[in-house]
Parts: sequence; structure tokens; C-alpha cells
Amino acid sequence: MSAGSLAAALVMVVPAGQADAAVAFASTVVNQGNGNCADVPGGAGTNALQLVQKSCTSGTNQSFSFNPVAGGGDTYTVATLTAGSCLDISGASGNDNAAVIQYTCHSGTNQQFRLQPVSGAANTFNVVAVSSGKCVVPSGDNAAVNTPLVQLPCTAATSRAWRIPGYTGGGGGGATFTNPLDRNGPDPWLQYYNGYYYLASTTWNSTITMRKSRTLGGLLNAPETVIFNLTRPNGAGTMWAPEFHLLDGPNGKRWYFYYTAGREPFDLGSQRIHVLESAGTDPMGPYSFKADMLDPQQDNTWELDPGILQLNGRLYLLGTFYNGSQPNFIRPLSNPWTASGTRHILSTPTYNWETVGGAVNEGAEVIQRNGKTFIVFSASHCSTPDYKLGILTYNGGDPLQQSSWVKSSQPVFQRNNANGVYAPGHNGFFKSPDGTEDWIVYHANSSASGGCDMNRSTRAQKITWNADGTPNFGTPVALGTRLAVPSGEPAS
Repeated sequence: MSAGSLAAALVMVVPAGQADAAVAFASTVVNQGNGNCADVPGGAGTNALQLVQKSCTSGTNQSFSFNPVAGGGDTYTVATLTAGSCLDISGASGNDNAAVIQYTCHSGTNQQFRLQPVSGAANTFNVVAVSSGKCVVPSGDNAAVNTPLVQLPCTAATSRAWRIPGYTGGGGGGATFTNPLDRNGPDPWLQYYNGYYYLASTTWNSTITMRKSRTLGGLLNAPETVIFNLTRPNGAGTMWAPEFHLLDGPNGKRWYFYYTAGREPFDLGSQRIHVLESAGTDPMGPYSFKADMLDPQQDNTWELDPGILQLNGRLYLLGTFYNGSQPNFIRPLSNPWTASGTRHILSTPTYNWETVGGAVNEGAEVIQRNGKTFIVFSASHCSTPDYKLGILTYNGGDPLQQSSWVKSSQPVFQRNNANGVYAPGHNGFFKSPDGTEDWIVYHANSSASGGCDMNRSTRAQKITWNADGTPNFGTPVALGTRLAVPSGEPAS
């Protein structure tokens, strides 16, 4: 949540065998006749760029997001790696050899494709354009790499069939859920622990609340339980940007609940980060107040959006503050509630996409995998539909030094007009119950006119990983899209 503007889809879980709608998924698309993959040449974002087939590489230019068309059975729109771009039959043509291109997403049937199963082959389909009834194929059924993709009449030829390994069996087995998880849940934080999902978000009052559910979809209707009441004069109201971490304390593992609050009535200058400590290992507490997380040398401005980094055996607090713009900071900790040094700037808003409505970097959150560390942060002003996520990659050295982090020149997750998702940001990460999947939780608006307020809803979706070890967030899915539940989730 950016400081400058502070002044009815049903979620349900469907037991296996009862799902009656297609499920969104991401996948490569592999030609059965030659083993090549559908490819966006060079990963370019060019509108009307014709797709080709190339040797499979697992790159993002060969990963496509299949989003079901409501009421269309196994019919999907297919998003490319460029936000807001979809697979398209050029000109909505019905002619043979019309080009298969990427184009700005819209509601036309030339951007809708039916997956028609090929008998005797698992996850293998003719990819049929709804607008023409013709199939996506390499031109001339050619097996060579760089052959452009076109539409031709469907036949039994293997060159006109595609294996889609990520297909989740639309309408088939498997429990599913739909977003949102909380209709009024900005700045969400979600963790799975000991058989339950736990969700906290901004309340914008003097209470801290949490929801608990066995299933991800069950969070929507789970009770909003008050776990702590804010009473201290310097942090008694407008609780926002919460998150909780299981960390080592003097009495073993404890949950440390970090949040932002200040004086009442709302006083921006008094906003600081605070922390509670649990009495045991139940994420819902009970909790006691532990500390104000003040900077020992630079307590001269508000600080917001706490985050925790554990790296190379050290502990760090992440956050944002004001110095004319709004950069992210990093501060070393000697324990979960005590600073061992002053803050250092972690990232500063410099790219155009970070400065829409205001120069903002905030909400820094950590995701780690296979020895790599990334910090994903929110950029631009949260009152605009262009609030979005950027990423920093740790390249070694002292984490307190800005030079130890490399910022991507492009955002990694942003608005999707075709799916009706605006201002997706202020995210967190959590693992699936069996620990095999990484998921993102975030808030977003359903209208381009949505603001920086309590009407933002909590949403979650699975992320994947690129061949180079970087996270791939895909595109934000529409509310009501049926998604497969996290791997290992217990039956409802």
C-alpha cells in the first residue's frame, strides 16, 4: 500500500470428479510430428508477430497461459509471455494459411481455441480456432525449426497435433478453487502450516485479524478472528501491511507478526513498523507486543511494509520509507525484533514503469530456490491501475549494498485488461502443502478506476520457474477462473 493515497465471485472447493469447468494452466505446446515447440520469436512483445516452431528450450517464449472461456468446455484464450497479448488468428480470417500471431487480448472468437483430444495420446490435442474451425499447424506441415504457424483444416496427421504437458484436465478430476480469497483484503500475507492455510491482511483499524482454513478456497468464508488489539499510543490504529514469520527466538521457534501502525487519528508521519511475538507455534497466537522496529540512527521518517530476508545465516528487515521518492530499504537485525545497524537503500524507482502516479518501490518480499535469492517488490502508485511487480536478483556480496542486487528492466507481473485485473501488487509467497509448488498471493482491483483502499481483493495463483532459475509469474487470472488447488492440499 503506497503512503501517498492513504489520506461476487464465490470461492469454493470442488471435490475430485465433480469439477464441471475447465481449469487455467500454463504449458509448453509440443508438435507431435516433429518434437518442436510453439515459440514467440525472440520473446518479443511485438503486436501481430507470427509464432513459429523451434527446438524446445523451456524459455518463457515457449510457455503459454491457458485461461478457460466461461461456458466453453475445453476452450481457452492463450496468453503469451507479453502481458496483455494472446494467441490470435490474424484478421479473424477463415482462410487456409492465415497466420497464427500474438495480438492484444480481446473477446473475439479468433482468440479462442478448443482443445480437441487426439485418441490414444495423453495430453495431446488438435488446437482448433473457434472462429474458423481450423487447426494450428506448422506451415505446410513442415518439420523444420523456424517454420511459421498457420491454420489449416484439422486432420489425423501428427503434424497437426500438439502435446500440452501442463494440461490439467478441464472438467476432469482434481479439486479446484476460484479467486478471490478475501473480497476486502489488501496487502495480504498467507502461509501454510501444520495442515492449515493462514491469511492476514490490512484491517485499517486497531485490530489484527487472521483467517484459517484447511483449503485455500475455504479462506473466503473462514471467520475473521481477532488475534490482537492495538492499544499503544504510538501504534494504536490503522493496522496495515501485516506478515508473520516463524523464526528462531530465545525460546525456540516463534511466530513474529510484523505490521505498520501509527498514532490515531491517522498521522502519516508517525507510521512505523512494529512486531508481536507468539507464545508458542500457533500462527493465531496468543501474541504479546515485542518491539517498535525503529531505525537506531535514522528514525526521521515513516517506514512501511515490513518484510524479512534470511540470507547467509543473517537476518534482515526490509521496508520502504520517504526521501523525496519512495525507495525500498534493508536493515540488519541481531534477532527478529532488534536492529543491529541502520537502513540502507535497496532499490530506488528509476524506470518509467516504476513511476506511474508517483515514484514508488515498496512491499519487498523474498523468494528463494536452488541457492538463488530474489526480492519481488511493488512499483508505481497503488492508486493507479499500473501498480505492478518488479524483481531484484541477488548476485553475491554484502546484501546491504545496492550493488549486490540487480533490478530487472521490465516488470514481472502487471495489469491484464483481458482478464479484468488491475493494479496487482503487494504480494507474498507460500508453499503448497506438499512443498513442491510455489504460490503467489497478492491484491488487485477489478476495475481500472479502483483505488488504493479496502476494496482490493486477495488472490492467489501458482508460479513456475524458468530454465535459468528465475521465477515466472505468468499473468494474473480473472476472478472466477477455476484453478487447480495447491499440490498436496487435503480434501475439503
